[in-house]
Amino acid sequence: MLGEYRIMGRRAAEIAGSVERAVGSGGLEPGQLLPPMRELAQQLGVNPNTVAAAYRTLRERGVIETAGRRGSRIRPKPATTARGRARVVVPPGVRDASNGNPHPALLPPLAEAFAAAAAQGDEKPVLYGQDAVDPELARHARVAFDADGVPDGPLAVTSGALDAVERVLAAHLKPGDAVAVEDPGWGSMLDLVPALGLRTVPVGVDDEGPLPEEVQQALLGGARAVVVTARAQNPTGAAVSAARARALRKVLAAHREVLLIEDDHGHAIVDLPLHPLAGATHNWAFVRSTAKAYGPDLRLAVLTGDPVTVDRVRGRQRLGPGWVSHLLQRAVVHLWTGGAVDEAAVAAAYGRRRDALIAALAERGIEAHGRSGMNVWVPVPDETGVVARLLHAGWAVAPGARFRMSAPPGVRITVSALADEDIRPVADAVASAVGPAPARRYD
Repeated sequence: MLGEYRIMGRRAAEIAGSVERAVGSGGLEPGQLLPPMRELAQQLGVNPNTVAAAYRTLRERGVIETAGRRGSRIRPKPATTARGRARVVVPPGVRDASNGNPHPALLPPLAEAFAAAAAQGDEKPVLYGQDAVDPELARHARVAFDADGVPDGPLAVTSGALDAVERVLAAHLKPGDAVAVEDPGWGSMLDLVPALGLRTVPVGVDDEGPLPEEVQQALLGGARAVVVTARAQNPTGAAVSAARARALRKVLAAHREVLLIEDDHGHAIVDLPLHPLAGATHNWAFVRSTAKAYGPDLRLAVLTGDPVTVDRVRGRQRLGPGWVSHLLQRAVVHLWTGGAVDEAAVAAAYGRRRDALIAALAERGIEAHGRSGMNVWVPVPDETGVVARLLHAGWAVAPGARFRMSAPPGVRITVSALADEDIRPVADAVASAVGPAPARRYD
């Protein structure tokens, strides 16, 4: 059952640590079945309750999953081995369309913004006890939220969108609670939820966002939170439409006690209007990151939400990092107020490449999705084979396994770095890698 690996330990923490170390080192592989609790207890000479406690810890940490009489096994993507480690190794000479990064040429220069922020800090240093959120950043963020119809609420600043989501989930949920997440969806989110000891409930996605009937099913099944990507969903490019927002708000209105988290992933890089769900439940949070439009290394996101949620996030933040650097916050304000990013031009640049690739794939009989953002999602019958054949053809794409739980196979193509002359060669390579489409029948 365990091959060469032998689980060790006398206490629950030691047993759990032994399993987790083995997962991290590859001694135990995803999907591998663990011994029944009584059998392992007998091997280790401990009480079965000790093994039960160890297995419970591993479940809460997202390392194992238990399916009743079928036993406990290592999760297909345990929290110890993040989905990000499933990256394609891009050999020399192969073009990388797998990384999900913005195009460097579309990011603004940062030197002037940080120089201005530093000068402001020299003149008036930030000291202990001051407000965690820079007043100017709060004012500009609030104006932008108001313009997009996001309900009024207090603000917090975090170290990126994922940090915001983690803090909001931790503020309301306890280990074992279920969270409805998009499938396919952001790989880091699919790792984060089990790493917090929470259970993921997959919800299907189409071009207009999460499917209302699947959200309803998840909530009726006991999900205590739901995470929605407003625009430029990673990896499919979905964007919540006005009609879909109405349908989702209707579902959420019947579950007002559920925690709602919205991630506006496409802020400042898409030209589709926002249709927020915020306010449909008692506890909610709406998150905007600077990563895609201004640079991933800025590590700054602004969130607003109901007073209880934001107060809990800021209170816990005070006990850890304290605050996000005001130097960073002021640099972002300088970028915002100085018009460092031409949002319409950036959206058009990504949109032109994305739409051209989808059209070229359609000409070759290949279905593809990408309503907004910088990624195109291509359903494929054989994910591993398609990725390998595309590598051989000179193109690296991201395997869909990084982004899905029960959704069908697919690959993600990042269009950021594709030039106009790249579109047809990429489409040809994908069509060749996927193979001929099955002949249609009209019986």
